[in-house]
Amino acid sequence: MKSPRFASLLLLLLTSAFTMSLLAQTSRDEWLTYYEKSGYTETPRYDETIEYCKRLDKASAWVKYTSFGASPQGRKLPLVILSKSGAFDAAAVRRSGKAVVLIQSGIHSGEIDGKDASLMLMREIAITKKLQALLDNAVLLFVPIFSVDAHERFDKYNRINQNGPEEMGWRVNAQNLNLNRDYMKADSPEMRAMLRLFATWLPEFYVDCHVTDGIDFQYDITYGAETSKNLDSRLYEWQQQELLPHALRTVEQSGYKIFDYVFPREENDLRKGLSSGATSPRLSTGYAAIQNRPSVLVETHMLKPYRVRVEATYHFLRGMIECVNATSKQLLKAVREADQATIAAGAKGNAVLPVKYKVSEKSVARKFLAFESKLEPSEISGAMKRVYSKISNEITVPFFHDVQVIDSVRVPFAYLIPQEWKFVREILDVHGIAIERLKQPLTIEVESYRFADVTFRSRPYEGRHGATYTAELIKEQRLYPAGTLVVRTNQRAAKVVAHLLEPKSADSFVAWGFFNAIFEQKEYAESYVMEGIGARMLAEDAKLKAEFENKVTTDTTFAKDPDARLNWLYLRSPWGDPWLNKYPIGRVADAASESALRDVLGRK
Repeated sequence: MKSPRFASLLLLLLTSAFTMSLLAQTSRDEWLTYYEKSGYTETPRYDETIEYCKRLDKASAWVKYTSFGASPQGRKLPLVILSKSGAFDAAAVRRSGKAVVLIQSGIHSGEIDGKDASLMLMREIAITKKLQALLDNAVLLFVPIFSVDAHERFDKYNRINQNGPEEMGWRVNAQNLNLNRDYMKADSPEMRAMLRLFATWLPEFYVDCHVTDGIDFQYDITYGAETSKNLDSRLYEWQQQELLPHALRTVEQSGYKIFDYVFPREENDLRKGLSSGATSPRLSTGYAAIQNRPSVLVETHMLKPYRVRVEATYHFLRGMIECVNATSKQLLKAVREADQATIAAGAKGNAVLPVKYKVSEKSVARKFLAFESKLEPSEISGAMKRVYSKISNEITVPFFHDVQVIDSVRVPFAYLIPQEWKFVREILDVHGIAIERLKQPLTIEVESYRFADVTFRSRPYEGRHGATYTAELIKEQRLYPAGTLVVRTNQRAAKVVAHLLEPKSADSFVAWGFFNAIFEQKEYAESYVMEGIGARMLAEDAKLKAEFENKVTTDTTFAKDPDARLNWLYLRSPWGDPWLNKYPIGRVADAASESALRDVLGRK
């Protein structure tokens, strides 16, 4: 028989355990997110989100709430930093040897799953401490809402293809710009702030959370990761051998289905195959790749219930951060070596940078968890419509993901940029590019480009009338005055520099339409003046005459246009503008020119 004292002690222990459990439950209830309190169907507004983040800051020494810029409508762009050591500035974190992970949600604010997943994840790290190990070897930067003005364009009709939340934000910012097309040209205030944040922290790993549109299938969540063709080989190895195996396994063990982010080769027949390729640097993961940073695009499936999407995102983020912690030394080493390789290649002037890709016809067989569907005639569109059922259909499809480089540029030692093109300096600066200036004039042989066959978009795309053209590489002596900008490529962000300054890149300043003024002719000859001058030119230059007669013979439109014929001669006369259709930026591409530039800059 147990003594009364023992019974009293047992009762006390049970009571204490119950009290502790009750307190823990009460504490957790106090920290339920708006999404959880709603029954997993709603997402909080901007003010409610910021309030929760500030509560985290106040409650935990591991959390700092701040902002990294402002939107066009004046809202602050929120940033929450989680650091177990209490180091909340980039320089201190870099000295600590911990890997930095940047997790971004709401670049398209109708696709807001990542925000609610991130709020829960931050709570479990800093408040309940259930996931505190995620800060052992990493510092986490959370941007819960990136496109904040779009987030507050709140409505239940913003995403016709999407199953919840009950209300959500809009796709593009207040200026009608898609932020996930703006990483290179940086037209929006939000993106300029993000690029400064990126350049300050240089996160070792970047995550961008979205929701898909597109075909229906069984998977709850999909992901995109860059390829061996546009991501440094060391980073690609870490991504493929460490990150993805662990993170995908985490999602699947949590009860969710995950697959690659893919596009059907033929919309109405999945058996023709699925495709995935390299991403343009105007997009988040493509930008991270040219910054020598691995990244993952998270795309939950639009038709899955909101709770399924948020929970799947939560576990995917958890799995990725777990891997970063477990392999932080390997990741930091790979990033450091990738940056060093970029710097060394710029110093040698021998880097070859791919700028255009295609997915080849080579494929592998993959199992794909589809839904049965059929085609039926549509009385509305007049086309055949795809009708999906919820009957599971496991099929084997060809998967096309063999990426081939179809165009490259050789990156020069440096670029010389006349100072009048101020926008170049402004945008390079937000990308964190080091820029010098000539303190005295320099006459130097450079490579540059002459453009022909120039056409422009008839309608704007992301606010710009981009240009298409052919570009001929030319060499010539040029005088660059004092004040000319000098951008050397022996720096870690040299790939960003080249993509912006090389016209072959689809994300170059020229392609986006920043340099359209160089294609405008500003002086013309009166026809009665040019008739006499033109006749003399043809009489005195047999080669010019043969070229002119050949164009008249082969180009019927030109032959029938008197003004075009006279202007053709005017442009080849001594009065023609030698800078028309010519790129003002020079490439310092050979050793002699690079040596002359170094002498002027006072470099050894």
